[in-house]
Amino acid sequence: MPIARLLIANRGEIAVRIIRATRELGIKTVQVMSEADREMLAAKLADETIVIGPPQASKSYLNRDAILAAALKTGADAIHPGYGFLSENADFAEAVEQAGLVFVGPRPETIRQMGDKAAAREAATRAGVPTVRGTAGRIAGGVSGATAAQANEIGFPIMIKAAAGGGGRGIRIARTAAELKQLMPQASGEAAAAFGDGGLYLERFIERARHVEVQVLGDGDKAIHVYERECSLQRRRQKIWEEAPAACLDSETRERICASAVELARAVRYRGAGTLEYLYDEMTGEFFFIEMNTRIQVEHPVSEMVTGIDLVKEMIRIAAGEPLSIRQADVRLSGHAIECRINAENPAKGFMPSPGSVTALQVPDGPGVRFDTMLYSGYVVPPFYDSLLGKLIVRGETRDEALAHMKAALDSLTVQGIETTVPLHRALARNPDVAALNIHTRWLEAWLETNPLSNPPN
Repeated sequence: MPIARLLIANRGEIAVRIIRATRELGIKTVQVMSEADREMLAAKLADETIVIGPPQASKSYLNRDAILAAALKTGADAIHPGYGFLSENADFAEAVEQAGLVFVGPRPETIRQMGDKAAAREAATRAGVPTVRGTAGRIAGGVSGATAAQANEIGFPIMIKAAAGGGGRGIRIARTAAELKQLMPQASGEAAAAFGDGGLYLERFIERARHVEVQVLGDGDKAIHVYERECSLQRRRQKIWEEAPAACLDSETRERICASAVELARAVRYRGAGTLEYLYDEMTGEFFFIEMNTRIQVEHPVSEMVTGIDLVKEMIRIAAGEPLSIRQADVRLSGHAIECRINAENPAKGFMPSPGSVTALQVPDGPGVRFDTMLYSGYVVPPFYDSLLGKLIVRGETRDEALAHMKAALDSLTVQGIETTVPLHRALARNPDVAALNIHTRWLEAWLETNPLSNPPN
């Protein structure tokens, strides 16, 4: 189905990113917005806007009926969900298709299958993709005799994970059977509150894991990879800093992990842009599939910077019914890219949210520098949503060159009027462990405990 008019069911920097891609494709855009977002940048850039509800996300950006009504009222052909909100909601994708519209993303059944982490693990096992030792399927929130036996077979420490959702919600680490009994109900309750599903599964916890993920594109029949990223710098399981390619991998491991991602994408007949996440054990050189994100990722720009592929354009073309136009042989790595997530938070005060008015904005530029953002001078950051303001992305011919570009770009980036995480990134860009790749998924939290940040101006 050709797409002439696309409704964006999201906000912030990803909405701006989608508008820019659709404009280059010659597609008109309709931007939904809550009453709190009338002045956001995406609303100023879109061809048409429509208010769908009050500031609360549950009554606007998560309101399926309001979004569908807006699409039908404005004559949209398709809906792009971005990431977060309804992007991985299979019922929403199904409702979009039943309304005769195109959902820019995977088929509802694929979202349902791969959105359940336990079912995704089973699919990976069938496709011959290695997974971390864990429970065969989902379990309830209490510790039954069978669960205790499974835990002993897996071996401690154990990671308790929500079967649905993402973003670090519903996750706990148990080092003993007593901790497992105590933490499982907590994880289940948090998952139920966040995703409406308290189901869990257990898997072996790798002490010094690296987080590596593979970007894939598929049209439902064919699938390719767009190489991998490393996202090991995390706080509370939220990614802070991402790189492509993953410099911790040798070329043989890179080919194997990317090939395994393609195998799984083909096995589930994946359609659109998606990401398969892995844990990489640098002590053994093993990698293990952990979950799939059936949407575009926040960190997709680093993959774009080192391959030259516009992932947002590709997923729109695929949703419109076009076959995958890129062959695997056409995907070439060139250089190294780094992304820093800039949030409206004060890292010197426990990452306290910092909404408010942006009184001045200075954005770095130059070859190999990109700033995907929702900001402009005078914009008032509302307090109702995720604190992500934008992403600063740089590319260099080598990782050392990319790191040097990031230092310079961060020094040039100024956001006045609110606190941001720019000071944290300036410190990380100059950290010898980061430079030497001596990091893992828990490194940042340990570093922050012993290196409290002062609060210099942005």
